[in-house]
Amino acid sequence: MDSGQNLTISVHESLESLERLRPEWDALLDEYPYSTIFSTYEWLVPWWRAYGGEDRLLVLAFRDASSALVGLAPMALTTQKSFPFRLRVLRLMGDGSHDSDNLDLPVKPGFEDKFVESLLRFLESERNFWQAGELNTMPAQSPSGNALRRLFARERWVTIQKQSPASAIALPATWEEYLGQLSSEDQKNLLRYARRLDKRYTVQIYRCHAESQLDRCLEALFEHHQARWEAAGQSGSFGSPERRRFYNELSRSLLAQNRLDLWVLELDGTIAAAQFGFRFGRQFFQLQEGNDPAHAADRVGFLLRGHVMKQLVADGVRTYDFLGGELGYKTRWNAQSSVYTDIRFARPCSFGAVYLKCVQKANQSKSSLRRHLPKAAWNALHKVNLLIRRTGGQDQTPRAGSRPEKTDIPG
Repeated sequence: MDSGQNLTISVHESLESLERLRPEWDALLDEYPYSTIFSTYEWLVPWWRAYGGEDRLLVLAFRDASSALVGLAPMALTTQKSFPFRLRVLRLMGDGSHDSDNLDLPVKPGFEDKFVESLLRFLESERNFWQAGELNTMPAQSPSGNALRRLFARERWVTIQKQSPASAIALPATWEEYLGQLSSEDQKNLLRYARRLDKRYTVQIYRCHAESQLDRCLEALFEHHQARWEAAGQSGSFGSPERRRFYNELSRSLLAQNRLDLWVLELDGTIAAAQFGFRFGRQFFQLQEGNDPAHAADRVGFLLRGHVMKQLVADGVRTYDFLGGELGYKTRWNAQSSVYTDIRFARPCSFGAVYLKCVQKANQSKSSLRRHLPKAAWNALHKVNLLIRRTGGQDQTPRAGSRPEKTDIPG
């Protein structure tokens, strides 16, 4: 154990150790006002089993003088190759696969400053094991994230910060209120297309509620999602066996807790649309979807989303979170924009600080080139850069939050 100012830190480096921590972890999230599914054991442990690979697990538990858990930093140590550097990077557990958003450092209210001060002292004491850190897709209102930014500035650590787009809908108390927020055309279309579908098919819409339904519903999601992206010449999210394994384990865990919102729309007994999400408190998070391209004209994704929203409102859910990505078509559902914050950091006068300064300079040069070069020249440079990266000049680990294949299906 490492002692901080009134806080002690225990390091958990195995899933077995996290299993023992689980009851206290759950209790801490009950007290943390910004808790989401992405900070839970149910999300992070299946994610680690699917994607952890050779990375080192490093979950830090912070305790007060009475040994009560008051803060948690679920982290991992990985190696990134970014030409010409090879870097040991600390990042949040759950980051790096394009699956997680809202990654955070949950802390009991009132302990934010002690928590981040203890975390920084720990990082100082372990400076031989890491060179740079990344805290990606943190919610803008995160108390820990905001306290860390202030502390980094005070201690003169080198940081790079940027924001990425997200969006969500504030759901009202009644379906009629919500409908009133949509355009008159979309209000009519929800009725028009539903009636048309009923005339042509035997229609069933339901939420997966039993494990016996799970494999069929997930397979439909995978198949329809892949069909869309493969038709566009891309690999698709579910071409990855790791992702399929993650979704299978995660779904079973969430289903057992009645948190899984895997909805499907059937036409004549065949699944034509599937939407994958989950609940946490009065929040709903919409993660992935897949619609049969053969039924694009039937607007099956549009109708399924409308049905799900109506049920969520009836169940008292108050936030429909689209997670990361541009607003785009989501504005038709009255989604409002928000942001995630990415923080990259390193100790002053360290190799990691040199690396971050190089990255910052390169980004500034890139922005300047983009502003001043003709579009054709910029596109040519971009293609050369992609070629270099694909042939080994740059092998960067992908980050969560930059997930182009997530929920970009208009509907």
